Amino acid sequence: MTDAAAPHPRPTLADVAAHAGVSPSTASLAFSGSGPVSEATRERVLESARQLNYAGPDPRAQSLRRGRSGIVGVVLEERVRAAFLDPVKIQMLDGISDGIASIGAGLLLLTDTGDGAVNVGNAPVDAVALIGCSPRLAHSVAQLRQRGIPMVAIEGHAGDDIIEISIDNEDATRRGAEHLRALGHSRVALVTLPLDPDRRDGPLSPEREAASTSATTSERIAGARAVFPEIGGVVATASDVEAGRLAALMLLADPETRPTAVIAQSDLLAAGVIRAAEELGLSVPGDVSVLGFDGVQVDGLAPYDLTTLVQPSAAKGRAAGEALVQMLAGEHPRDRCFSSVFHQGNTTAAPRALAAR
Repeated sequence: MTDAAAPHPRPTLADVAAHAGVSPSTASLAFSGSGPVSEATRERVLESARQLNYAGPDPRAQSLRRGRSGIVGVVLEERVRAAFLDPVKIQMLDGISDGIASIGAGLLLLTDTGDGAVNVGNAPVDAVALIGCSPRLAHSVAQLRQRGIPMVAIEGHAGDDIIEISIDNEDATRRGAEHLRALGHSRVALVTLPLDPDRRDGPLSPEREAASTSATTSERIAGARAVFPEIGGVVATASDVEAGRLAALMLLADPETRPTAVIAQSDLLAAGVIRAAEELGLSVPGDVSVLGFDGVQVDGLAPYDLTTLVQPSAAKGRAAGEALVQMLAGEHPRDRCFSSVFHQGNTTAAPRALAAR
């Protein structure tokens, strides 16, 4: 029995250069597309590469020479599965990808959920976009700042030296709350995004609100409070339908304290509020009006057309990606703040007592 033939070694750039009858440096320039190399020489090198089945210079070696990985990180402070169930996150990721397309960088998704599974401070990235809705934003910033990694925060004030791409959270929520007041609502409650890294649910207390580490949650609370100063509510564990359902069951179960309108801090939470109302035999908007935030398509919500504040999620992501490209080029981009647009659907109406008059 004979031994199996040994695999052919992977051809190198030096092999290609020898086959084409040029120096290794000329072959390298032919592949890079730059430098004083004639078209005839370039074609001869590329033809030799095809004959030798040479795929091109090792991108890892190129990265080492440049001192860059060619990777932009995106910190998702939740499990990837949860992020991919959130249309807002998907739109932002699409936008970031568009924003960095000009430098041919790849995206690396990093999940910093607080369980020690991923250390964002050791990630092989050139720059990072932080999805700042999460209350763990400060933790990620501290790790990355030690390495001098360029950062952009998509919502969430991460420090005066970090570029922020934001939306008008407070003003937009205020406009939504004014819509409810104009309809005649006075008993209004909140279902909020998480307030702290532990993502604990429960009543929105002054103590928990004061200790909030989530800028997005706090800004949207402030917008509602500008119209309804005494507004309270429930904190949800995440921006998803089930978390909204559980929070709304706490709010709506008791007829004596039940609000006539709920301001949910995301459309997914709003969809959960609607499901909870249906479980309790309540009609929307007859018994309870529901206001969301985001302007995304929520599966299974029909026949409801959610009244909401529509935010430009993809544009936010694109702006973040473009800012990172500028920073990697040594430029100094500015903060940007986008505006949300009010959309009136069929989930808000006058309270039943007023509508019956």
